Amino acid sequence: MTAVLAPPPGAGPSAAPPASRPSRRAAARPGAAARARRRRALGWFALLAGPNVALLALFVYKPLLESLYLSTMQWNLGSPVARFVGLGNYVEWFTADSTARVLTTTAVFTLTTVGGALVLGLALALLLDRRLPGRGLARTVAFAPYVLSGYAVGILWLFIFDPRYGLMSTVLGWFGATSPQWYTAEPWPLVMVVVVYLWKHLGYVALIYLAGLQAVPQDLRDAAALDGATPARTLRSIVLPLLAPTTFFLLVTMLLASLQSFDIIRSMTQGGPLGSTTTLMYQIYVEGFVNGRAGYASAGATILFLLLLAVTAVQLRFVERKVHYA
Repeated sequence: MTAVLAPPPGAGPSAAPPASRPSRRAAARPGAAARARRRRALGWFALLAGPNVALLALFVYKPLLESLYLSTMQWNLGSPVARFVGLGNYVEWFTADSTARVLTTTAVFTLTTVGGALVLGLALALLLDRRLPGRGLARTVAFAPYVLSGYAVGILWLFIFDPRYGLMSTVLGWFGATSPQWYTAEPWPLVMVVVVYLWKHLGYVALIYLAGLQAVPQDLRDAAALDGATPARTLRSIVLPLLAPTTFFLLVTMLLASLQSFDIIRSMTQGGPLGSTTTLMYQIYVEGFVNGRAGYASAGATILFLLLLAVTAVQLRFVERKVHYA
């Protein structure tokens, strides 16, 4: 007689297999892997960006904070004593008789240099974009002044603008005109500085615009020509809208560069005559390193920083809305 053994409970044919339960170690693996990836990414970021962040903190943010602190002090360069005056330097700057003229000169210089550079740079870029003999050499010659020292450029143009022996006086004499007193009679010193600044930066603006022009699809220009559009209409309706990102970039960079211009003014006019070419940037230099008023100059530098910050914020907030990115 054969003995029949009963199957263990739950082992029958109708019994479902026990549900598989992942172990805690297996469940923890995805989270551990994600944390490891984040640690590696953070390590690479610290390795690659850390030196740049350290340099920015040391040479940009630390001097900025120190300038803010010095702007609340009455301190002369070389003096061992500094006295806290709070907002006294700012009150003195805003109530000074020279402030209105400095701001007017800064505004005129900035608007003329930025507007002139954008218009003339675009015109030069359109010319250099044509298939002309010697185009490569012309592009190099146009860009060359931008890499020169601003101080050296100013000294060179002083000889050109000399009212008695300069090249400008000779050229004007060919047409029966006399040379203005570029150095002493207003508004010619400011006009002279603006002309030299445009000459130096025109090649940079033209080069950036030229890169933008070469990115405009030729198919769009050909289609406009087939539709009977004139070159002026093609420029206005197709090329300029597609150059909006380039124009916005140049507007921001040229505004910031113009507001901080110093070397050409220093080498050509030194802010004169009678402060007619003294911009806010040059006033900071005079007050800090000529008059030795470090606290007052720091207040001016803080005002310039806030002005640059406000101009950039307005451009990013309102102007960029009208920019079409392809």
